[in-house]
Amino acid sequence: MSTKNHAENEKPEITISTHHENNSVVITFTDNGPGMDENTRKKIFEPFYTTKQPGNGTGLGLSVSYYIIVNGHGGTITAESTPGKGSSFIITLPVKKDIK
Repeated sequence: MSTKNHAENEKPEITISTHHENNSVVITFTDNGPGMDENTRKKIFEPFYTTKQPGNGTGLGLSVSYYIIVNGHGGTITAESTPGKGSSFIITLPVKKDIK
């Protein structure tokens, strides 16, 4: 979000919403940052992928999050984005996980 030039009356903003859907909880994080093009969006959960300059991140945050959400909790994480209009990350977690 820090790379977007926000209008004078616009501040960087993150909105978090939750709701129950079927047997899952859905958590959505939406920002008004620079957004991503489709090629970038397809790569963001890959380990070591980053759009930041060298020394400003390892590219592990989203891949670790993906692993924990999917493998640790049996959920999903997806991203939606439009260049210039921000991004949304949607996490879906099962309400009850079968333990064997």
